[in-house]
Amino acid sequence: MSDPATDQPWVLHVDLDQFLAAVEVLRHPELTGLPVVVGGRGDPTERGVVSTASYEARAFGVGSGMPLRLAARKCPDAVFLPVDNDAYDAASAGVMASLRGLEWGGVPVVLEVLGWDEAFLAAGPGHGELGDPREFAAHVHDAVLAVTGLHCSVGIGDTKVRAKIATDFDKPQGISQLTGDTWFAVMGERPTTALWGVGAKTAKKLAALGIDTVAQLAAADVDVLAAELGPTMGPWYRRLGRGADTGPVDATPWVPRAHGREETFQADLLDPAAVDEAVRALTRRVVEDIDREGRLAARVGLKVRLRPFSTVSRSLTLPAPTNDPTALADAAVSLLDRLDPRDRERPVRLLGVRLEMVPPEGGY
Repeated sequence: MSDPATDQPWVLHVDLDQFLAAVEVLRHPELTGLPVVVGGRGDPTERGVVSTASYEARAFGVGSGMPLRLAARKCPDAVFLPVDNDAYDAASAGVMASLRGLEWGGVPVVLEVLGWDEAFLAAGPGHGELGDPREFAAHVHDAVLAVTGLHCSVGIGDTKVRAKIATDFDKPQGISQLTGDTWFAVMGERPTTALWGVGAKTAKKLAALGIDTVAQLAAADVDVLAAELGPTMGPWYRRLGRGADTGPVDATPWVPRAHGREETFQADLLDPAAVDEAVRALTRRVVEDIDREGRLAARVGLKVRLRPFSTVSRSLTLPAPTNDPTALADAAVSLLDRLDPRDRERPVRLLGVRLEMVPPEGGY
């Protein structure tokens, strides 16, 4: 089961349970056991979506991405709280520091951070006997809890894909294992959307090819997949159907390709001039983000959500990379002229600006 190229026979996926809600309960112990919903500005009468719901709220059907108004109807007794990025940044840093401090097989672990609340973990190079990975997974849970007060679930696999999928089998505070030996018995008849990396749009394309299950995807003709999904993605989806993953756990810090900001307006913007100014204000905020990266913008993207609820996107490549706020704001506003003239007159409920940066020195 060991891969001699990576010397990482086991991969663990650590996923914090109800992370944002759990952080809020730590800050406000009086909320323990209550349905908690984190999202927007914490006001369910406003436009906004659920970022995270506690398990108590999920029991009422509240889920991530749900409009706050709908969440309030499903669970009128829920406690609604605003998103506090600074608090979640600090909590995440504590979790990742606790994981980096672990040793497995007599050597420090390798940690690949995926986001605020999840990471891959493996034994470092030159490790000794690893023992039962379930025992170490339990140690991981206890270590995180001791340092941060937060619970996590841990998936164990012989690839990152299998470890990631295993995590969802026994949440919260669970430990689950999925390997090549059990892959098809567990996953074979599940829909393709059960795979990490297959969303509804891709599943629809696969279904048009007669591929509905993981087993069917694993057995699909690679040439057909390449023709329909692209020469790179087609074969990749087939490997995904087999739970294969050639990449080792890699501690190299993630480098963003772009930064973006979105704003949902509590009252639709009706005046095109107001829309223009809102685009400029968003662009200035994104410029501050890329300035912290020390990189220039090479491409500008604009997202516009119109009433009642249709979304259009436009983008352009700049003549030359820049971080000039005025030039970038002008470019973003110019994308509004690429909308259908009828859309330009419709009320706007959300705007988003995205700046794709030049690659860092040495590339990605």
